[in-house]
Amino acid sequence: MKWRLDHPEVRAGIRDMAAVAPGISAWGVMTGVAMVKSGLSVPEVLLMATAVFAGSSQLAAIPLLAAGAPMWVVLATAFCVNLRFVVFSIHLRPYVMHHGFWRRLFQGYLMADVNYVTFTQRFPTPATDAAGIHAQDTYWMANGLTGWSSWVASSLLGVALGNSVPEAWGLGFAGILALVGIMYSLVTTRLRLVSAGVAGAAAVASLALPFKLNILVAIAAAVAACLMVESSAAARRASSRP
Repeated sequence: MKWRLDHPEVRAGIRDMAAVAPGISAWGVMTGVAMVKSGLSVPEVLLMATAVFAGSSQLAAIPLLAAGAPMWVVLATAFCVNLRFVVFSIHLRPYVMHHGFWRRLFQGYLMADVNYVTFTQRFPTPATDAAGIHAQDTYWMANGLTGWSSWVASSLLGVALGNSVPEAWGLGFAGILALVGIMYSLVTTRLRLVSAGVAGAAAVASLALPFKLNILVAIAAAVAACLMVESSAAARRASSRP
């Protein structure tokens, strides 16, 4: 089936993403300003703003690039920040395996955190019939393209405003608020709440580390805590079985 603009899932995908677009746009503007302030060249800034659809890793990598951190630190930080997409990919694999490699690659590029949440809420399980599969694909594309467009437009706006925005406006704090708002919408289970709390505490406790390595410490601590909680829960379930 071809992707049709008049399909009901097109409107649904756009509507669901439009509801969170203001938060994404605020985050994008902050990222655009941060790229300009970091001292990257104009081509580098424009390339990152239009091609790199990964706000959290961008915000983590930009200060490291500006500080002249070793490339392995930058790459390791971006890798760790984006590890959650491995989990997303495993979960979403049954939804896209009917497509070819390049189509899967493109759809994966469009799948950010908020897109993952809205998509899995609308389609908790993969469809097995042709109409259902087409509905999933249509929603994914509409939702993803809306989120990507919001991100690129707001990032370019931040780039345009970068040199004219006074530091006194406190855009760094505004960016933190935008991230907190998005994070809050993703903390939907107790395990995610534990993960967020442990990560935050670990990041603050290791703040003195150079090159923002407290981010890596926070990720490692959160992953370890979640594994311990899941292992403990699995052990309790096993012991309660007759």
